[in-house]
Amino acid sequence: MQPVQNATVFIVDDDASVREALAWLLRSRRLLSEVFDSGDAFDSFSTNPANHLGTQPACLLLDVRMPGMSGLALFERLMERGLTELLPVIFLTGHADVPTAVATVKRGAFDFCEKPFSDNALVDRVEQALAQSAQVLAARSQKHRLQTRLNELTERERDVMRLVVEGLPNKLIADQLNISVRTVEVHRARVFDKMEVKSAVELANLLR
Repeated sequence: MQPVQNATVFIVDDDASVREALAWLLRSRRLLSEVFDSGDAFDSFSTNPANHLGTQPACLLLDVRMPGMSGLALFERLMERGLTELLPVIFLTGHADVPTAVATVKRGAFDFCEKPFSDNALVDRVEQALAQSAQVLAARSQKHRLQTRLNELTERERDVMRLVVEGLPNKLIADQLNISVRTVEVHRARVFDKMEVKSAVELANLLR
């Protein structure tokens, strides 16, 4: 798997030795990480707009049991704010917490790794989580760009575009909108230009 560019792995664990070991492991695979010693610390970080969480690929290695805000409570907070798709969560769990972790995966966590975990297996899942995060970001960016282009269309251009996508020829579009074929041609060309497509098929695929 190709490494995801500009990605960060956030590590949240109250055990300093675990944080250090995970950070070292990730560095050995050329993955950047940031560490937090509690759920409360990461919660404060994630709610600060200046940290731009959700703008770059990332995932979260999260201990289930911690003093203060538990990993499960932090996961709930992240879910409520719609961040778990952009920030896939991999729980780090002891044997006793496995049933809880499995239930949480069913609710939207990316995965869980039982302590002691296999280094290679954990990093493989981290890389897969980062790839998912990058895909979600790319899809949202594409959707935003599409909406920006649509916003640039005039009302008449939208009317023409709708009929073009339905597969109507220029003559029928002109008849339906009570305008000349030449006017349809002009609007059609402007729609293609603004939507950055070269054919009606390409336009239809873009708007699916």
